[in-house]
Amino acid sequence: MTEASPNAFAVAAQHVSRGADAVGEATALVAQMTLDEKLSCLDGDTPFWPGLIDMTSGGYHRHPWPAAEVERLGIPGIQFSDGPRGCVIDAATCFPVSMARGATFDPDLEERIGHAIGEELRAVGATYTGAVCMNLLRHPAWGRAQETYGEDPHHVGELARALTIGLQGHVMACMKHFALNSMENARFSVDVTVSERALHEVYLPHFRRVAEAGVASVMSAYNSVNGEWCGENKTLLVDILRTEWGWHGFVTSDFIFGLRDAAKSVQAGLNIEMPFRQQREMHLREALSANELDEVTVDRRVIETVATLLRFAYVFDAPRTPKHEILACSDHRELARDAASKSMVLLQNDSLLPLQTATLRRVAFLGRLAAVPNLGDGGSSNVLPPSTVTPLDGFRDAVPSCEVMHSDNDISIVDGADAVIVVVGYTKHDEGEWLDQGGTAQLASLFPPTDHPTLGFAVPKSTPTVSESSRTPGDNADQFTSGGDRASLRLSDEDEALIAAVSQRHSRVIVAVMSGSAVVMPWLNTVGATLMIWYPGMEGGHALADVLLGTVEPGGRLPFAMPTDESQLVHFDRNATTETYDLLHGQWWLDHNGHVAHRPFGFGLGYTSFTLSSAQRIGDMVQVTVANVGSRTGSTVVQVYASVPNSTYLRPKKRLVGFRRVTLDAGHDTTVSIVCDLRALDIRENGSWTTEPCEIALTVGQDAGPDQLSIEA
Repeated sequence: MTEASPNAFAVAAQHVSRGADAVGEATALVAQMTLDEKLSCLDGDTPFWPGLIDMTSGGYHRHPWPAAEVERLGIPGIQFSDGPRGCVIDAATCFPVSMARGATFDPDLEERIGHAIGEELRAVGATYTGAVCMNLLRHPAWGRAQETYGEDPHHVGELARALTIGLQGHVMACMKHFALNSMENARFSVDVTVSERALHEVYLPHFRRVAEAGVASVMSAYNSVNGEWCGENKTLLVDILRTEWGWHGFVTSDFIFGLRDAAKSVQAGLNIEMPFRQQREMHLREALSANELDEVTVDRRVIETVATLLRFAYVFDAPRTPKHEILACSDHRELARDAASKSMVLLQNDSLLPLQTATLRRVAFLGRLAAVPNLGDGGSSNVLPPSTVTPLDGFRDAVPSCEVMHSDNDISIVDGADAVIVVVGYTKHDEGEWLDQGGTAQLASLFPPTDHPTLGFAVPKSTPTVSESSRTPGDNADQFTSGGDRASLRLSDEDEALIAAVSQRHSRVIVAVMSGSAVVMPWLNTVGATLMIWYPGMEGGHALADVLLGTVEPGGRLPFAMPTDESQLVHFDRNATTETYDLLHGQWWLDHNGHVAHRPFGFGLGYTSFTLSSAQRIGDMVQVTVANVGSRTGSTVVQVYASVPNSTYLRPKKRLVGFRRVTLDAGHDTTVSIVCDLRALDIRENGSWTTEPCEIALTVGQDAGPDQLSIEA
């Protein structure tokens, strides 16, 4: 160790900005650290018990969570805050959930949202965010489905990459949860078995896409993969991330329960245990003394973190916009409203929508969700906006001259109405992040004793149970005590009965479904129109009115396949201790088994019509002519699918390799070019990639259904 100054990091950052090697500069900084300083970079900066009490009594929404700061050298460390639907600290903008934004099929919009969330995060003091949640939707019952973008690797990768780019104009971004984390109730105990092909061809391509885009960080998952906990899984964290992909960044654990063996996690490539000083503080010095861990490995992990901080030094130096000027500002609210309308998927329309404002005198709203804020999960992604526009309020604001009535379930109010809007679906009590005493009791050994000299309380306190310590005041008082994975993909019996009763009594019924992923809808063809409106964010009520009245079109397309019955999907047991993830799921699984999706991946109606023609392939690019043959301006999503008809391997019958949203005025056409990711067709075997020597067939369509246009070679 040599003498150091508090501006040592700033000097090194200047060198890196002028072209110096970040790893070399980081190595020189780490050489100046004491062993205690190095070890302090391997976990959070907050002692466990005071931190846990702070976090679970509202601190999660009050301030960021620090780690890896070395004040003597000026190393700023990280200040963590979460996402992905907005900044979770203070009264910030709540955007539609990620699954809704996945339905926009609009990476440019997602980059703008990333930019806005990044601005707000930086304003509250965060420098690092876990906002890029991008696990594949293997099954719609997953409780945190709403936090990702969909079921297709290419689609998820493009949206997550866009969010990352937007965020990293302001903060360091973390992609999570690495990997195969798409079960909620069993997330602390399940071991996922996956073949080499399924891992690399299905469950990792989207992560690789974001890694290649320069994401600063990765968060490991709680579950284990092929017998190794993700927080100490060398295959994932070193062999794939760093060696094969050549990624440079730092890896953090998922919170509190993210590793089981402190020394092993360091050896396996995990840089920082989050969010507290916990297991590593208790065990690493002993491991070093027992030669179970060496200081060279500790240095390597710290160098990886410091080198990343040096590359992202602009984050710490950039001026912060005052909170009162940027949090939930008018521009961000307008962006949230735009994203909500562009995400809404019109699943059924018997010429009922859009409603004609001039003809509306009396409209009935029914359903328990019509007049209450419903923003989605109450867990780590929860955003607390200063206000929320409900569906009922949004419609009343849009048509002040119309009599708008509401009841949860009194269907007599529909008599004499010009239209009926029924708002049904789920809430955070039905799906979302999940944690309870039973689910974590076996992990109590990971907690230090309450009287630990550095991690405990200064004054001894009784140890709270997990369910008690996971409560926060106010609306979040039930945080983590409900939600979890869904038991069914159907609406509640009460919701289905309400739809049936109203549709029998009135002919102009519009159903708006709030949900984080697919819903099985046996009643779909019995109503005049159905919209999937997701958890639409703080401006969702205004956006719904915009769509219902035709001010804007419903721009969304399904980011998953919607089955007619959940028995048509892959196996899902929310209490499983083991699960196998195979090559096929979602639309691919339906196609393989000859099931016609109730609504296919990419499906969505609009208020105009489009045709596709003259498709041709030019290298890895497809050109196609798109024409708006309807009567008003609108948009569609042009989707390119690839298959290998003569393959000797099990594959999806076709998989998405490119897409592009196109907006055109009525009567206009244009030729668009779509770059296709044909490496998605490569086969992974024996540790390497091969391209099967077979002809590739490309088709283009407006969804994954059978109505596709073949592309000329």
